Amino acid sequence: MLEFKKNDPPFSLGVEWELQVVDQHTGHLTPKALTILENIDDPHFVKELFQSTLEINTDVCANTQAVEENFKQLLPLLEPTRDAFRVRFATTGTHPFSHFMERLVTPTPRYYDMIDRNQWIARRMAVYGLHVHVGARSGDHCIVLKNFFLRFVPHLIALSASSPFWSGVLTGLSSSRLTMYESLPTAGFPYDFQNWQAFESLIQSLIRSKSIQTLKDLWWDMRPSPKYGTLELRICDGPATLAELLGLVAFIHCLATWHEENEAAWAQTSMYAVKRWVLRENKWRAIRHGMNADIIISNDGDWKPLKEDLEEWLERLNPIMERLGYQKYLGYLRMILVHGNSADRQARLFEQTNNLIEVIRLNVREFERQVPEHWDPAPTTPADA
Repeated sequence: MLEFKKNDPPFSLGVEWELQVVDQHTGHLTPKALTILENIDDPHFVKELFQSTLEINTDVCANTQAVEENFKQLLPLLEPTRDAFRVRFATTGTHPFSHFMERLVTPTPRYYDMIDRNQWIARRMAVYGLHVHVGARSGDHCIVLKNFFLRFVPHLIALSASSPFWSGVLTGLSSSRLTMYESLPTAGFPYDFQNWQAFESLIQSLIRSKSIQTLKDLWWDMRPSPKYGTLELRICDGPATLAELLGLVAFIHCLATWHEENEAAWAQTSMYAVKRWVLRENKWRAIRHGMNADIIISNDGDWKPLKEDLEEWLERLNPIMERLGYQKYLGYLRMILVHGNSADRQARLFEQTNNLIEVIRLNVREFERQVPEHWDPAPTTPADA
């Protein structure tokens, strides 16, 4: 039996942000994460599958302002390591040109088992994401939230997409990172289950059949995390900047709050009972086209531009944004709508320069700046956008 840690009131936040460790001279990924972690010696910084990756985890936060404060305390801990180890950092969903087969695995039994089981498929997981935990009051509540957030997979992909490159190739996708996960047998869209009991039964079957060893072997786009009492949203590419990350976290927090206050009204919408093929198709369209995708909004095949749907949701969420003091973060979201996401910025620069070194330099600069370069000055209200 899986015991779910209850969070009541719900909607606490926890954020995990994966960082690329980049050689400051060549721009390639470099396997210095373990050395950096030893130097920082802070439990908020943790190792990942490859030695060219590290992850920053926040505390449990009540709101997006607390998430921002966490990162503003933690990010400066990286600064002494940059010159000491001749590295820089970036946070986009993929590195523009370093090859995945050159990555060194972090030496732990779990990671070795992962590589042994999945072989070349797992070797390709040199990808970088944003994971957002949203507190739920019970296991059943967590499943309700999962089913709600599945409808917003394309929105979250489009807002965060930052991986147009794979091993030096401009893929034509906004998020090539997600195609890596789609190939894993226990990744991608979560299996269909409608309550906590059904989820428990599923996990028992997966473990009994040796499909997984623990819940950590499920790399779904979103998964329940009973240990923390959360729904963990794992769909987002790594945001290129802190500003974009905060906009995404605020959007997620407000959506959860809106659902709490409008659950009955939501059950009357065309998207409430939409079929799985619609959800899958919408995910693909956002992977391919990002902010320029058209998404399906009914089982009959009605569609609308994703940007238009995002605009409508931001308007719908505006009273909650105001109540939570999120107007600055709403401004960040509107800037993405107006100017595009990181994938757009990277692809545009490459088309102008035909130079992948310039792309990684852009990604490093934007991470250090904490705001995309074209956001000058950074917005603080919707009017600024």
